[in-house]
Amino acid sequence: MSQGPVDHELVFEGVATDTRKDCTNKLFVPIVGEVFDGHRFIDSAIENGATGTLWEKSKPFPKDLEGRIQVYKVEDTTVGLQKLAKQVLKEQKPYVIGVTGSNGKTTVKDMLEAVLSPKYQTYKTQGNLNNHWGLPMTVLAMPEGTDVLILEMGMSSAGEISLLTSIANPDVAVITNIGESHLLQLGSRENIAKAKMEIAEGLKTDGLLVIDGDEPLLEPVYKNTLACGYSATNELQIDKVEKRENGYTFTLKNEDSPFEINLLGKHNIKNAIYSIAAARKLNVSESEIHKALSNLTLTGMRLEQDRLPSGALIINDAYNASPTSMKAAIETLVELEGFDQKIAVLGDMYELGNEEEALHRDIASAVKAPITEVITVGEKAKWIYDGLVEDKAQQVPAVSFISKDEATSYLKGKLDDRTAVLLKASRGLGLETIIKALGN
Repeated sequence: MSQGPVDHELVFEGVATDTRKDCTNKLFVPIVGEVFDGHRFIDSAIENGATGTLWEKSKPFPKDLEGRIQVYKVEDTTVGLQKLAKQVLKEQKPYVIGVTGSNGKTTVKDMLEAVLSPKYQTYKTQGNLNNHWGLPMTVLAMPEGTDVLILEMGMSSAGEISLLTSIANPDVAVITNIGESHLLQLGSRENIAKAKMEIAEGLKTDGLLVIDGDEPLLEPVYKNTLACGYSATNELQIDKVEKRENGYTFTLKNEDSPFEINLLGKHNIKNAIYSIAAARKLNVSESEIHKALSNLTLTGMRLEQDRLPSGALIINDAYNASPTSMKAAIETLVELEGFDQKIAVLGDMYELGNEEEALHRDIASAVKAPITEVITVGEKAKWIYDGLVEDKAQQVPAVSFISKDEATSYLKGKLDDRTAVLLKASRGLGLETIIKALGN
């Protein structure tokens, strides 16, 4: 990384990539994408307080701005951002936990923060900043004195997790599960599993890989692997699960003390096991782990419960969806007690490739009593409806709408305090807007 005249006393208070936000005393990194180039906004960065910038050598720096900001010239600003993050990690040496998987990444990230923060100063990926730009930005936003850094790692194609783990060099890596997200790009669940397993490539030599031990595609290829799940081959085996009004209690095999989570969705038990594994690796006391798990709060739109003015319960799980997570959400609605009507509002799932019609139709196999009705929303979700009406053994009635407005109008007349409604779809559909339209 070469630069113009260097002010060795210059200290940056953070990194900025968006000049519409406060850039005071920050290093501006102009990101170059397919349809945009952040270099064009250097004047706005200076105007908003940036005191330094990375700058690609191939691009001329505006002569009228010379001397107004410290310039560090690099071959590629994205690579420069990634190298900067790697250097910060090397200098500050936080304990790094990387989390990937088809579903549950954000939930596990939140759980990890909950069980670790009583003992350590933690910082986690904010929002969905989990790609080749977002992960280094998360590292560079890490507060001074951070003990544990929890990094969510997303992907859409092979090689992306490999890059992220090479930057993060995690002490613990978690693979939550293998679903069908990104079948469009990767073609098969086997290829998705291989792409997720790339996270082990960057593990420290004494690092721990935590995996879903019930997934045949996730074989323990790394020397220090901890398998978690229900089958007897798992080192952390889930045992004695009991459903409670708003969650579950469970034990681990050969352990007496039950854990409690006040979260809907049986799949969250396995998510909790991953956080228990990491907390034990970091010597968090058992009492602190139990207490943290029983007081969890998660990022929004993940089985989030709310009451409408009508008294109906809304379960908002509309943050994203894949066939695996949609079936899990439906099972959550099935298990819910105390309601006469249980309505599943199911929307489009994206990025499923050539199998998208079959995967939507197959959702019908998860629908069963005591669900009382299914409402599908969107063109792709119409296949869920088709799967339901074509199955002669299926007794749950269904209706299909292309627009959210039509679905909302239909739903309005069905709501009372004995009704529970599940919302589940891919993020792009914005299914949660139905809640606002229903008066909440």
